[in-house]
Amino acid sequence: MRALVLEKQHVRFDANHADPAPRPGEVVIRPTRMGVCATDLELCKGYMDFRGVLGHEFVGIVEQAPGNKQWLGKRVVGSINCVCGKCDMCKAGLREHCRQRTVLGIAGRDGCFADRFTLPAANLYEIPDHVDDDRAVFVEPLAAAFQVLRQLTIEGRPYITVLGDGRLGLLCAQVVSKLNATVRCIGKHPRKLELCEKWGVKHRPLEDVGLRQDQDIVIDATGSPTGLTTAMQMVRPRGTIVLKTTISPSQHLPGAGVDISPLVIHEINLIGSRCGPFPDAIDALSQESIDVVSLISRRLKLADGVEALKLADQGDVLKVLLEP
Repeated sequence: MRALVLEKQHVRFDANHADPAPRPGEVVIRPTRMGVCATDLELCKGYMDFRGVLGHEFVGIVEQAPGNKQWLGKRVVGSINCVCGKCDMCKAGLREHCRQRTVLGIAGRDGCFADRFTLPAANLYEIPDHVDDDRAVFVEPLAAAFQVLRQLTIEGRPYITVLGDGRLGLLCAQVVSKLNATVRCIGKHPRKLELCEKWGVKHRPLEDVGLRQDQDIVIDATGSPTGLTTAMQMVRPRGTIVLKTTISPSQHLPGAGVDISPLVIHEINLIGSRCGPFPDAIDALSQESIDVVSLISRRLKLADGVEALKLADQGDVLKVLLEP
């Protein structure tokens, strides 16, 4: 089969990759649409020291389901964390933090940028017929945006800044705009920020924003090593920063560590935020309450995957989708 493979920070298209062999409890999925994520780009720069087939955002058809025939032929998305179900984290209901987990296309498990891949049946969610593939492929990143709502306590009508106008930042901006809050999105790319006008979300270029430590909540979705520093300059004392950014070690400038003393001095709450609730994301797409189609910049074939990754890394590009 065909696959997009990462080896020692080098990506190549493999036209003769070995077919996946499902383990007990797993199914084989044929992806019909795949999304390039900022995490994929960071993996190519050394993040997580991953080697194997890339990709974790997908919608596809279950082609093999030994022992789980109820899934055969279903159109699905899937949680990317594959867990043991036995460790202390799993038993405590924190399966995303399983001690033994593998993560689709990120850690210890081949991903979805291939003709076929495997995933535990327990990770699957069926997609309603009226949600097309272009929307369904956004379930995983949209779920990550919804995770922010699970982690915040909203009191009064807070001022919330989403820092970053990339793929995840614009999803977060839409999600938190549904709250009883004053929301703005801050970024560096005017063409991306213009999308906020469609959604009624306030937006401004970073260069025009005064760093006055007056925001109740700042969500760092910059994907930049400087994002946290900027967030600390925006949030008020005893405010909250939600950190969505993950970057490879190569992105850190030598000797330029982040000064986290403001966290102590101003008693700022710092919350790490990762994967989120798939049912909430599927429901939002089903109701068309979140616009994801406007984020699609380009569609390329799997065989052009190397080019797709390069394209997705350009500053003015949002979502790049892969098709078989």
